[in-house]
Amino acid sequence: MIAEIAPGELADRAAELLAGGYRLALVSAGDQPRVVYLFTGPDDRVELHVHVSGQSVPSLAALSFPAGRFEREMHDLYGITPTGHPLPRRLVRHHHWPRHWYPMRADAGPPPAFGDPEGPYPFVTVEGPGVYEIPVGPVHAGLIEPGHFRFSVVGETILKLKARLWFVHKGIEKLFQGRAPADGLELAERVSGDTSVGHALAYCQAVEEATGTPVSDRARRERAVLLELERLYNHVTDLGALCNDVAFGVLYAQTGRVREQLLRINREVTGHRLLRGGVRLGGAHLRTLPDPERLAAIGADVAELVELALGHTVVADRFTGTGVLPAEAARDVGTLGYVARASGLDVDARRGRLNDFDPVLRTGGDVLARFQVRADEIAASIALIAGLTCADHEPVAPSSSGVGIAEGWRGTIVHRVELGPDGRLTRVKIVDPSFFNWPALPIALNGAIVPDFPLVNKSFNLSYAGNDL
Repeated sequence: MIAEIAPGELADRAAELLAGGYRLALVSAGDQPRVVYLFTGPDDRVELHVHVSGQSVPSLAALSFPAGRFEREMHDLYGITPTGHPLPRRLVRHHHWPRHWYPMRADAGPPPAFGDPEGPYPFVTVEGPGVYEIPVGPVHAGLIEPGHFRFSVVGETILKLKARLWFVHKGIEKLFQGRAPADGLELAERVSGDTSVGHALAYCQAVEEATGTPVSDRARRERAVLLELERLYNHVTDLGALCNDVAFGVLYAQTGRVREQLLRINREVTGHRLLRGGVRLGGAHLRTLPDPERLAAIGADVAELVELALGHTVVADRFTGTGVLPAEAARDVGTLGYVARASGLDVDARRGRLNDFDPVLRTGGDVLARFQVRADEIAASIALIAGLTCADHEPVAPSSSGVGIAEGWRGTIVHRVELGPDGRLTRVKIVDPSFFNWPALPIALNGAIVPDFPLVNKSFNLSYAGNDL
């Protein structure tokens, strides 16, 4: 449902939807004088289209934590002010970015000279006897993307952590503009390199809804298979990395062996180890289907490795009670994916789309729970691939916009597209689950010790690229 509303109606309508069990999945501004708020519910979704008057809209930050972050992002990139926002600081734009230059606007023009107009980022300083700071990053060892972490510490206990991201904001959403929808698919696949299927699928679903393109039942099943294959190799990778972070290098090597088997299956299925090219507009392209018996053998192998890991007293001790994210905090922040499900939240976009599907849940909210959710989801994904069925869907009527929602391996991915009269893309808004989950990491680290940071961070395994669009 799409509702055109006045700015004065926004807060009441949003509060009604949130109270009714909807979640704010996306906020999209554009060069047109309106802002789109997408709310998703168990069985449907609602779009509130608000006309922008004087480059400002009422803030929803008092109703929803994610709304406040979407609004800060919108102000940084479009110059639309959320009036009444309790913390209207920059989110995306670093302080060396020029003032009054909003790069996503059509009239932005070439970037002015970058400098230091506002000084360093205003980190909150924690003061008291014995308190000191540990800055980490933004440049890290290895291949991970940049992110700055500022720890306020007493002894080894973390009092406060601030994560500062958006060091490589790439303007990906603007790169879609003016392209034919088919030409945007390869870009969608590369939003976050380890989530090629998830982002490609959400993008294709959005374009197909906007254009009224039908998708066969067989293609939907094949897409679901690809989504689960992507979940498999990433979850196996994370299980090994978590073991490695507690010095259990043998299991890290063994999961690497299993990961290689899964990547080879990916290549057999699509011709690409990361499954690129498998999801296409209007359908899917698979060279072959994965062998269920082969996957079942891999599942048994993983189950044995998980048993060895959790049967090791050092691993169990380091995982248990470390980096706890309480259910209430996970709900307030709006977490998604295995981070949410490890804290007991029943959040999974596959529910209702797959027959008899029930998400894997744990309630501990700690590293152990996030490890166990991944392990259980590996078994669930293998079972889904073996017996995947999908109900028939009627083609939708063409529209000027469309929304795609897919449960990527990290969590729910949402794409929204708008098409011009010539059929080309005029606006693409992307929300990776990491946008929702990054604020939860500092919460889980409150009261932890500094040596726990790599382990807790890996248990979240958030995407910099999916966040720094």
